[in-house]
Amino acid sequence: MVLLDFSMTPLGKGESVSAYVARCMEVVAASGLDYRLHAMGTTLEGEWDEVLAVVRRCFEALQPDCNRISCSIKIDYRKGPAGRLRSKVEKVQQLVNRPLKTSEGG
Repeated sequence: MVLLDFSMTPLGKGESVSAYVARCMEVVAASGLDYRLHAMGTTLEGEWDEVLAVVRRCFEALQPDCNRISCSIKIDYRKGPAGRLRSKVEKVQQLVNRPLKTSEGG
């Protein structure tokens, strides 16, 4: 199972790119994969080909009207079942013995 964290930004579109992020989030939500949007990007959970396909579709959603696009990707693969998107955060909160601020609230 793969956790893929990415941030995709069109360049030359001004200070705020939230409309472009929203466009990508429509693609992410439609994928059916588990995900978390956070202040600096989005984390996806799925199989290798699935998560990379979502990133490609996000790029394709921006490409028609963006002459330059920057994308940062971080990937964590680990054999085993899904659910790490939540369990990794829960484990750290358990170790510090209190809730922490996360993209899910808290």
